[in-house]
Amino acid sequence: MNITRRGASRGLGLGLGLGLTALPAVGPRAQTAFPSKPLTLIIPFPAGGPADTFGRPLARGMGERLGQAVVVDNKSGAAGVTGTDVVAKAGSDAHVLGLVSASAGAIMQSLMPKMPYDPAKDIVPITLVVRVQEVLVVSTKLGIDDFKGFVAYAKANPGKLTYGSAGTGGITHLATELLKREAGIDLLHVPYRGAAPATNDLIAGTVNCALLDVPVLLPHIRSGAVKALAVSSDTRALLLPDVPTMAELGLPRVNSDNWYALVAPGDSPPAARQKIHEAAVATIRSKEVTDAYAAVGGVAVGDSSAEVTAYLKAEVAKWAEVIKAANVKLE
Repeated sequence: MNITRRGASRGLGLGLGLGLTALPAVGPRAQTAFPSKPLTLIIPFPAGGPADTFGRPLARGMGERLGQAVVVDNKSGAAGVTGTDVVAKAGSDAHVLGLVSASAGAIMQSLMPKMPYDPAKDIVPITLVVRVQEVLVVSTKLGIDDFKGFVAYAKANPGKLTYGSAGTGGITHLATELLKREAGIDLLHVPYRGAAPATNDLIAGTVNCALLDVPVLLPHIRSGAVKALAVSSDTRALLLPDVPTMAELGLPRVNSDNWYALVAPGDSPPAARQKIHEAAVATIRSKEVTDAYAAVGGVAVGDSSAEVTAYLKAEVAKWAEVIKAANVKLE
């Protein structure tokens, strides 16, 4: 499923929800008032993980451009909701920012019975930082060499193939449910607490396949421990140029890029958000950061406020549909 970021209109609501309009131009006097102290970037995942990999270069570059340090604070829990709630509760303080992923930014509001904050009012998106493509891989013990063979095997053995995910309700779970629906196959879900244990069992052959982030699986694909069959994105992965996309294989709706977006408190001043946006986009589009992201399979973005609002709104709707169709419930 291809999501366009073009043509976004002003005032689009969003389900992070995010009732954000395009950020207004501000005068020099308003710009000089912010920032007045060091900023905090809440990364709602443990230190050392993929979010850190993308968040810390962003924090360094923004700090240099804003003239104030941007301090990273890891606050994990509830698939990113716990840390995002800290940003939501910051009110009008634009010195508190967050890096949200697809889970907290577009999925959990359709799964959690009660969110600790109002996604439509308490969080506002600044820019999409990076997209992280996902790749479908199979255990080499299956002896399957391509996507066509995988689908044929799954159809001949309904419900017998198992797939690992990084957790129930996460994007690696929902992406595979989307694949099942579009390809007309039946796979058995085996949820794990993170991508690492899922990958370990995949290599061991305990589960048969998985659709996980490229950076997680890349070393194992290169070593031959698992076999890559397809990338669930609208373009081929730079680090896996020989692996076709789902669209090339006839399944254009199976587009499941993970992503990270920079957000601010919902009541933060527009002038401050404008300055944050300028610093963030300049950092993301710098050669240093773009190359650093690409080296680990990330595609740097750095779009406008209207574009990120439209993109996240579409993501919310897409994953809500998948959750409903697959009857996904949090465990």
